[in-house]
Amino acid sequence: MHFASDNTSPVPPQILDALIAANHGYAMPYGSDAIMAEVRTTIREIFEAPEAEVYLVATGSAANALALSVLCPPWATVFCHRNAHIEEDECGAPEFFTGGAKLTLVEGADAKMTPEALREAIAHAARAGVHNVQRGAVSITNATEQGTVYSAAEVSALADVAADYGLPVHMDGARFANALMRSGATPAEMTWKAGIDILSFGGTKNGCMGVEAVVLFDPAHAWEFELRRKRGGHLFSKHRYLSAQMAAYLKDGLWLKLAARANDAATRLSEGLAAHDSARLLHPTEANAVFAAFPREAHRRAHAAGAQYYLWPMDCSLDGPGDELLSARLVCSWCTTDEEVDALLAIVRGD
Repeated sequence: MHFASDNTSPVPPQILDALIAANHGYAMPYGSDAIMAEVRTTIREIFEAPEAEVYLVATGSAANALALSVLCPPWATVFCHRNAHIEEDECGAPEFFTGGAKLTLVEGADAKMTPEALREAIAHAARAGVHNVQRGAVSITNATEQGTVYSAAEVSALADVAADYGLPVHMDGARFANALMRSGATPAEMTWKAGIDILSFGGTKNGCMGVEAVVLFDPAHAWEFELRRKRGGHLFSKHRYLSAQMAAYLKDGLWLKLAARANDAATRLSEGLAAHDSARLLHPTEANAVFAAFPREAHRRAHAAGAQYYLWPMDCSLDGPGDELLSARLVCSWCTTDEEVDALLAIVRGD
């Protein structure tokens, strides 16, 4: 019963096989390998963006921080939700790679900014000219850190607000495939057609060993991104091992199939918890993460049986009254089985 994170999952055999195949013979370094050319072409086709530039890095933090570094100068700010991944889980990497740009946190239920809240935050910034940080960029996390999903229309509405102030928009898509499968939008509709300038296109949380793509829909940023990636220590010399993962991930729609499985498992878990009288959902389950509260005694049973997941917030204690509701984050991955889900539900119910 592994629900701690989609980062804990193994790698699908298609991706491991691709790595083994890429390991034969020699290949040019630093992204000049033939597989990378294939990846670039495929991503351009998937996103209907023939001019897009595509670069690979090994981590989501690098993808987000480097993307924002070409959109936001050090004297400006990035507008993002209070619970955005770049705020909660990247140890100041965006601030570091931008050279000091700050984050301005925007409120909104279920980790989603609203156009009204975003407009208010942007309008409030830089009112005293040189004495303030300036308006820099907007960053949207999709799927969000609370398991919810922005529709393409919602992304477009936020991008329209940014456009009113001449601001570029970045999308943190560490779980982009999960969001896409829930929304029913095409990759293009969810990104550049909705006003996204740069996408961090996740692979690692959806089954890859360690690779993320940065998709620049405006190629004017490409050379600066290449220099920042190199200067930041994120240009792999044996790049073919990144390329091979991403090529296999994209082949025959594997990335969408993996996300669909994870989403389906989360839906099954969410519906099972919602049907339990003593449990309640904290946020809508729209991707592969479930946020729910159920009695402390049920948590004790689950932990004793070896279930792995995080109490949320993580400083909650299993010590205390057994009937008190404690919150949890439970994340499903591409290989979460119905049997795992049902076993956890049975424990929570006390069967």
